[in-house]
Amino acid sequence: MPKRILQGVVVSDKGTKTVVVRVERTFLHPLLRKTVRRTKRYHAHDEQSAFKVGDMIQIQECAPKSKLKRWEVVPAQA
Repeated sequence: MPKRILQGVVVSDKGTKTVVVRVERTFLHPLLRKTVRRTKRYHAHDEQSAFKVGDMIQIQECAPKSKLKRWEVVPAQA
C-alpha cells in the first residue's frame, strides 16, 4: 500500500529534528454546496533540521518515531 504524501507550510521548527506542518484541505459542504477550507497540523521528522518557518514542504507517512511523529519530510527531488 502506498504511503500518503501531503503538502503544507512549516509553522514551527523549534523541536529538535522536528517540524510542525500546517496542511490545508478544501472540500464542498454537503448541504450548502460551498467550498470550505480546513487546516490540520502534523508533526514531521526532519533529520537534518533543514527546513525553517514558512517553507513549503511535502511529508509522507512513516512508522511512529515518537508520541506525536508519524510523518517524515520527503527529501527534495534533484
